[in-house]
Amino acid sequence: MLWNALLLALREIRRNLMRSALTMLGIVIGVASVIVMVNLGGGATAQVSSQIASLGSNLLMVRTGQYLGFGQRSGARNFDIDDVEAIGSEVGGIAAVAPGASQAMSAIYGNRNWSTTITGSDNNFFRVGNWTLAKGREFSSSELRAGTAVCILGDGVRRELFGTQDALGEKLRINKLSCQVIGLLAAKGQSAGGRDQDDLVVIPLRTFWRRVAGNQEVQMISVSAREGAATAKVQHDIELLLRERRHIGANEDDDFNVRDMKEVAEALTGTTRVLTTLLGAVAAVSLLVGGIGIMNIMLVSVTERTREIGIRLAIGALEREVLLQFLVEAVVLSSFGGLLGILLAIGMTYLIAAFMAMPALLDPGIMLLAFLFSAAVGVIFGFFPARKAARQNPIEALRYE
Repeated sequence: MLWNALLLALREIRRNLMRSALTMLGIVIGVASVIVMVNLGGGATAQVSSQIASLGSNLLMVRTGQYLGFGQRSGARNFDIDDVEAIGSEVGGIAAVAPGASQAMSAIYGNRNWSTTITGSDNNFFRVGNWTLAKGREFSSSELRAGTAVCILGDGVRRELFGTQDALGEKLRINKLSCQVIGLLAAKGQSAGGRDQDDLVVIPLRTFWRRVAGNQEVQMISVSAREGAATAKVQHDIELLLRERRHIGANEDDDFNVRDMKEVAEALTGTTRVLTTLLGAVAAVSLLVGGIGIMNIMLVSVTERTREIGIRLAIGALEREVLLQFLVEAVVLSSFGGLLGILLAIGMTYLIAAFMAMPALLDPGIMLLAFLFSAAVGVIFGFFPARKAARQNPIEALRYE
């Protein structure tokens, strides 16, 4: 009985091919929209997690002032190198500590110049920040002590100033400072905040103090916790130590902030998941619209085939057989629409992900769920027209013109 109902449904769909295609269109768009929104949301979440991970392993960022949101901080006096050494020696569970001081400046090579960020630090900067050298070497201990004019370039600066030319051993000018390129960093790409991580030049901290800043202040301290160490405890210990060193009273607020990048990652990925759920829910509304379209067309079909229904009932067809016939037809329409929607969603996911430069992640679970939901839409919205057809009075149906 089910097989015959399926054959009859396929025959009716083929007989009114254009109308059937337009009916399925709502389901196709609904299913494709839900899948694309969820897949893109998953890709965005994965991209944010990857970008946060690229900043460093178990990374804690210590900055002066209170964090006010949107990249803004309240003002406070900077750290000094003794604060950095105290954190490294007195706080347990730390793998590396890197002092840092930065300033936006222009780097010049030949007739090319590029506005970038000049950062003064030591070799721990590369370990804490998960940087790897593509070519060249790190700073030597003598260069760090003496404040030698040497530098290591991020991939963005190398590309803008040197293009395809080998930059190792060349000299570039940073305002009045002429420094020799001893190393090139591997590319990292953009951070979660949209900043180009490769747009930097790293020089020894003492060189930065003497030749750039004119003082011996440390603007930020990057701390990498050991694997297995509780970053929350490390963060708490750093806060206690700095409060003591900066003579902050018991009732006074910190004039610095320590941010755990794991918490930042969790907050950002949580936000993208919420947005993905919201967009998926909005897209799911189009599935309901598609279901209403199916109900409308099935009601029209019942009216058109009133005499056919009357003949079937008159020669002995049961109500449940007529009900099944129209219900199967509605489910077939919505299921075909669901399959076409999945195929469309796969193509759109790859296309949009490539355009937005994010990973294209296909979630088989959401595709299966969307297909089952489309079939359920056919059952729900096809039941009323099918029941109307099954309850036709055979005599009145045969008289219908």
